[in-house]
Amino acid sequence: MYNIIYSNSGVCASDGFFADGVSAGLKKDGAKDMAFIYSEDECEVASLFTTNKMCAAPIKHFRQMGNFKTNFVLINSKNANAMTGKAGIEDIDEVLSASPANVKNPIMSSTGVIGVRLPKAKIIEGMKLFDLTKRDSAAAAKAIMTTDTFAKEVAFKVILEDGSSFNIGAIAKGAGMINPAMATMLCFITTDAKVSKEEMQEALDECVKTTFNAISVDGDTSTNDTVLLLSNGRSGAYDKEAFKEVLFKVMHFLALEMVRDGEGATKLVTYKVTGAKDDRDAEIAAKALSDSLLVKTALFGEDPNWGRVASTIGASGVEAYEEKLSISFDNLCVYDKGNLYFDAEMEKKCAAVMQHKKFTISCDLGIGDGSFKAYGCDLGHEYVKINADYRT
Repeated sequence: MYNIIYSNSGVCASDGFFADGVSAGLKKDGAKDMAFIYSEDECEVASLFTTNKMCAAPIKHFRQMGNFKTNFVLINSKNANAMTGKAGIEDIDEVLSASPANVKNPIMSSTGVIGVRLPKAKIIEGMKLFDLTKRDSAAAAKAIMTTDTFAKEVAFKVILEDGSSFNIGAIAKGAGMINPAMATMLCFITTDAKVSKEEMQEALDECVKTTFNAISVDGDTSTNDTVLLLSNGRSGAYDKEAFKEVLFKVMHFLALEMVRDGEGATKLVTYKVTGAKDDRDAEIAAKALSDSLLVKTALFGEDPNWGRVASTIGASGVEAYEEKLSISFDNLCVYDKGNLYFDAEMEKKCAAVMQHKKFTISCDLGIGDGSFKAYGCDLGHEYVKINADYRT
């Protein structure tokens, strides 16, 4: 048995970890735009990255490092350092060569505009503002934001049956260009659990399937999607089951925060697909719903247009039949195996459901035992406005 207790310390919850955010002049008006995560002890690193074939220079640089330990992550916003070729990787080497003296095998991560070289001088000068004794996870979370409207962080303490304990915490950013296929989102997780790199990677690979890989804001996969999990082992404590459960809690919370903060979003919607031929079919159908522009715009208009839901499932390529399908908005069934329940009164009730900030659209395909939950949001005028002039 074990207890999981919420903490408000973010990436600094784990013993021996420090973080902060500073302004290096990359953003306007003195906003924070650079962050660091530092550990007094070297860390094992597990990682997940975008499957976009145009992956950014920081990901290529990381992969070139091979098998290594680190105690320092440098993160900049405003510039993705993507589509910058060999020069982009060389820029990272130059920047990281100016890291603080007690840093080992530093990692760099970036987010922002694609196709622009890093402002190396500003970043190098910005690093001089870092105080590696600071524990300000909130400032670090703010510094890595792009179009995010709020900072995203979470942490938990795990107390094991023998009285020993470990911590896990994280910061993340993401609001647009969100359709993680990895494993414009970044997530940095720290823990003082005494866990091996192999078991960290195993847990990360498993948890991402129903967290970051189950969300969509706009169906676009970033060049920079990154999840890094760092463990310095300082607590000396570990339990495999507890670690996996709390890692899922961290990733699931942050994944839903990204959807809730979707550019211009007003709704956080769970798409629950059950009764599919298998779990893979359920996943395909659920993700098709979370990606559908027609479904998203109906959500924005608070129009319970269940026909768009049915059409999207039918077009997703999974095994599905009109006479076996059921569709519900929360607990209101509008269509059940060929029977229509969507009269004027039901439409009014469903429209009321769609006025909520959070609700569920459930689809039972009536075929097998496959199930999956995907998470998405609506799409409205603000999304278009933000992305029409993103580079300015």
